[in-house]
Amino acid sequence: MKGIIVKLISNDYTVYADGNYYVCKARGKFRNINISPVVGDNVVFDSEKKLILEVLKRKNELVRPPVANIDNAVIITSLKHPNFDSNLLDKLLTIVEWNNIKPIIIFTKVDLVNLKDYQKIIDYYQSIGYEVYLNTDLNNIKKIFKDKISVFAGQSGAGKSTLLNKLNKELNIKTGEISLALNRGRHTTRHVELLNACEGLIADTPGFSSLEFIDMTSSDIRDNFIEFNKYRSFCKYRDCMHDKEDGCMVKKQVLNGNILKSRYDNYLNFIHRR
Repeated sequence: MKGIIVKLISNDYTVYADGNYYVCKARGKFRNINISPVVGDNVVFDSEKKLILEVLKRKNELVRPPVANIDNAVIITSLKHPNFDSNLLDKLLTIVEWNNIKPIIIFTKVDLVNLKDYQKIIDYYQSIGYEVYLNTDLNNIKKIFKDKISVFAGQSGAGKSTLLNKLNKELNIKTGEISLALNRGRHTTRHVELLNACEGLIADTPGFSSLEFIDMTSSDIRDNFIEFNKYRSFCKYRDCMHDKEDGCMVKKQVLNGNILKSRYDNYLNFIHRR
């Protein structure tokens, strides 16, 4: 029987198939072949023995949060409490792009700021091709989830669980207060789970405020700053890293204001820390 893993707690895998849920264990052989089933995996399982027999090929996966076969990565980005963090946003976008997942940005806590102060930033991410929403635009946000598997990612306390509750009031997901001393939220989600909402499946995932470029090279990071690729062929050197090289068109566009300086500064920070 085929199904999809929608929840993982300890070694218990909840598999959804034909309108029913089955709590299963994974075959011991997976450890020997270095396979760890994760939420989002399509699997073959024995519904009577409650045993996962095979993990089908993944189209993509994230290590943190551990989810597979994702259509959308919805990056929840707070403008206040916690404060806007362009470094984390750009890091998430780069990792998501590299994993061939569609990134969607939702800016939250818009009622706590003067939106005009952030309009240039919001407009820039839209202009380079990202789908961008404000958390107040619920009707349009609901449409992005239909028939998709979406994962929520972003800072702790950015408003992921709050937004999910607004999208589907029946979920009643626990939310946490913001730690003012640390400028981040308490972790309220303890496991990864695919939830039925907005005619799709949405992963509510443990919040995080830092992550690393696992298996990504400096060139991978460069190639997934999507607006750089528009100018790359005009650089003096074919494999320009847009750093210390002369004749770099990307650096020129930063000076001309066509590339957001914070994006470029974050890029340099990322490649120098490899």
